[in-house]
Amino acid sequence: MKHKTAILLAVIASFVLIPGLALAHHGQASYNLKESVTVTGTVTDFQLLNPHSIVYLDVKAANGEVQKWQGEMTSPNRLIRGGWNKKTLKPGDTITLTGWGSASGAHSLWITKCLTANGEELKLGAGD
Repeated sequence: MKHKTAILLAVIASFVLIPGLALAHHGQASYNLKESVTVTGTVTDFQLLNPHSIVYLDVKAANGEVQKWQGEMTSPNRLIRGGWNKKTLKPGDTITLTGWGSASGAHSLWITKCLTANGEELKLGAGD
């Protein structure tokens, strides 16, 4: 009887704890969701990787200084279903990213919109 009780408690704990861990992973706590940030720069790298794809770019600040930025977006699976591939963004491409900036002030954002140099919006996934 003690063995069955232990198994039952373990199953219940799994149902309670695992969704919480998933939500913690997808939490937006590190981003300022109250205001969006827009940056235009030159792509230095694009990584179509799990769990989130990342684009790196050089952004020229108003004072002329080049800032290293990174933008995080959804999973490769969702991007690929929206038409992306590893060469959608290439080093040297000029893009404009809009998204939620880092709450810490770091040059990082969660991308909500991506525009090419000619103004074409790249869909961030199937159904967008």
